[in-house]
Amino acid sequence: MVINENILQSAGAEVRHYTPSEIIFCEGDTPNYYYQIITGEVKLNNYSEDGKEFIQNILSEGQSCGESILFIDKPYPMNAEAITECSILRLHKTIFFNLLNESPELCMEVSSFLSQRLYYKFIMMLNISSQNPSIRLKGLMDYLKSFQDDTRPYSFMIPLTRQQMASLTGLCVETAIRTIKHMERDKIVKIENRKILY
Repeated sequence: MVINENILQSAGAEVRHYTPSEIIFCEGDTPNYYYQIITGEVKLNNYSEDGKEFIQNILSEGQSCGESILFIDKPYPMNAEAITECSILRLHKTIFFNLLNESPELCMEVSSFLSQRLYYKFIMMLNISSQNPSIRLKGLMDYLKSFQDDTRPYSFMIPLTRQQMASLTGLCVETAIRTIKHMERDKIVKIENRKILY
């Protein structure tokens, strides 16, 4: 969790509800709010000129979305779209900045979270630059598993669909499916009931 929900609600955050595929904010919009997910999943994405979706990140309960853009005077460079039914806390950015000014601890927590996001971006950039789809997918799985205590092989179930994994790594879904099957053959992953264990 980035910021305790009680702190946000006592500061005046409102709860907004979104249905699957509903847009929370659009590329080009001016950032005016801090958003934190209470329940559900949200994807940050862009679309190419030919309509192909590129997913930058998938966020879930307790995570915030688009918060880094609040600190600069620029429009959103991506969309935020609900994947599932979502409840999201929304706090105006002036109140958000007041909270950070009043609490050095909160400011450090938000800074730590932003650093994790930046780390993810660097890891994904490094992996996506590879032409090898196995390296791209393994890099994504390594990052996702890095937040788990259990590091044994096959102890972590990848919480993404094959389509989401493809979109996050810039692969077409057929290539992702084929590569995951090769990874299973090479004993990098195990597939049980269509779930990928890493």
